[in-house]
Amino acid sequence: MTFKLPDRDELKTLAASMGLSMDDSHTDNMLEQMVLFGGAYQFMDQLEDNLPEIRYPDRSYRPPTPEENALGAWYVRTDLKGRDSGSLKGRTVAIKDNIFVANVPMTNGASILEGFIPDFDATVVTRLLDAGAEITGKAVCEFLCVSGASATANTGLVRNPHHHDYSAGGSSSGSAALVANGDVDMALGCDQAGSVRIPSSFCGVYGMKATHGLLPYTGIMGMEAMLDHVGPMTSNVRDNALMLEVLAGYDGLDSRQRQLRQYKYTRALNEDISGMKIAVVREGFGHPLSEPDVDNCVLDAAGKFAGIGIEVEEVSIPMHLDGVPLWSSIISDGLWQTMRHNGLALNTNAINSPALESFMSGWQDKFDRFPVNLHLVLMLGKYLEKFRGSYYAKAKNHLPRLIKAYDDVLEEYDLLLLPTTLMQAQKNPASASDPAMQDIIYLAFNTVLNTCQFDISGHPAMSLPCGMRNGLPVGMMLVGGHCDEPAIYRAAYGFEQSCDWRSI
Repeated sequence: MTFKLPDRDELKTLAASMGLSMDDSHTDNMLEQMVLFGGAYQFMDQLEDNLPEIRYPDRSYRPPTPEENALGAWYVRTDLKGRDSGSLKGRTVAIKDNIFVANVPMTNGASILEGFIPDFDATVVTRLLDAGAEITGKAVCEFLCVSGASATANTGLVRNPHHHDYSAGGSSSGSAALVANGDVDMALGCDQAGSVRIPSSFCGVYGMKATHGLLPYTGIMGMEAMLDHVGPMTSNVRDNALMLEVLAGYDGLDSRQRQLRQYKYTRALNEDISGMKIAVVREGFGHPLSEPDVDNCVLDAAGKFAGIGIEVEEVSIPMHLDGVPLWSSIISDGLWQTMRHNGLALNTNAINSPALESFMSGWQDKFDRFPVNLHLVLMLGKYLEKFRGSYYAKAKNHLPRLIKAYDDVLEEYDLLLLPTTLMQAQKNPASASDPAMQDIIYLAFNTVLNTCQFDISGHPAMSLPCGMRNGLPVGMMLVGGHCDEPAIYRAAYGFEQSCDWRSI
C-alpha cells in the first residue's frame, strides 16, 4: 500500500471522529499544510526495507516425521549450517518458533500465522551459525507464547519426555522437550514471564534468562519490549555458558541493549566458589499453590551448597509477592498494544518485519481461533484502554522498588535461590482440541508466580534441575545481580558437579 493524503471529505470525517469540526476553508488549509508530511511518506515508499543480510542463504525445510516427533515438539525440520568452524562446531540447535529463521516457516504457535515466512534471520540465529552450530529445526511454542503449559500450540500438545501424559511447560515447550529428550544439544527459548525457565523446570534442563538486553532481541516476535528476553536451554551448565558467550553482546540494532557487561562465561565454571553466599528467599516457598514435594526438594538441594563451600541463609523479600501484580499490570497493557500494532515492537527502535506486520493484519477477525487464555488477556487489555494506561504507568512507577528489594539483598549475597515453579509438571489434557477452560487458564498463568518478577526487574535468572519427585523433575532457580551471570554459572556448575540431581 502506498501513501496518499486524505481528500477533503476524508479529512473532515477524520476530524469529526476526533471531536473537531472544520469547514471547507479550514479543511483545505489543513490539507495544504499536510503536503510537507505527505512528501515524507511518499519518500519512504521509495525506500527499500533495509533488513539485515541473510548471511547463510542456503535453506531447506521439511515437516517432521511421526517417528521423530513423538513429543509433538518439532514444528519443521531443517539442515541449516553456517561456518565450518567455531565454538559450537558440531552442536545441534533447535530454534523456538517465534524466532526468525529466514525462508523457513514460522507460526509462533498460532494458526493465524500459518504460511508466514520470515524475511531475515534473528541476530541470535546468525550468531549461532557464525559459531558453527547446525540448526536442525524449529521447536513448537505455545500460541503467541502466552502460556506456561504445553496445550495451546496450533500443532497440538507438547509432551514431557519423562512422562508423555504430562506437560512440557511453556511457552518454550518444544525447546525444553527436545533438549531433555536428547534430540538436540541446545535450544533457544524466549521469556517474558518464565517461558525459558518454566519448561526447563518441568523437563529437567538448564534454562537461562539473562540480564535484560544482554542478548539482542532483533528478529524475534515479542510482547512488550521492557520484558522480552531470549536465552539458551541446554542439558548441562557448560553448554549453557558456552551458548551465552556466542549469543551475548550488542548488535547495534536493538535499543533494549544498554549498559551491558560481557564475560567469558565458561571461565566462571573454573572459578573458586568457596565463600559465596546464597540467600534462600522465604517468599518463594509456602505459597497456597506450592506443592510440598517441590518446596522440600528445592530446600534439600539448597543444603547441598553448604557441602561445596557456599554459605546458605534464609532471607525475606516481601516485595517478591508484590512483583506478580506489577508484572500483570505491565503485560496486559503491553501485549494488547503490541497486538494492536500487528506484532510490531513498540517503545524500542528495533528492526521490524514488514512481512510480519502484513501477515498479522486483520488478526482481530480471527480472534475466535485463539485459545481461552489469550481471550482472557487480550479482552482485559482492550478493557484497560478505558483506564488510559494508568495501571501500566503505576506499575512502572513502583518497579524501582521491586528492583531495589532484590538489589539490597544482592549487596550482601551473591545469589537468590527459590523454586522455579511452585508445582511440578501437571497432566496435559487428553486432547488439545477440547481442554477445560479452567485447566488451560490455571496452568497458563499459575506457573509464572516465582518467575515473572525477574522479567520486569531484568535480573538474570536460571532454572537448573535439582531433583526428581514422582518421576518428574523439579527446578531450582538461581538469581544474580544485573550482568552477574558468572555468579550463577559458578554456583550452578558447582552444584552440578557435586551430585546427580536425578538422585536427590
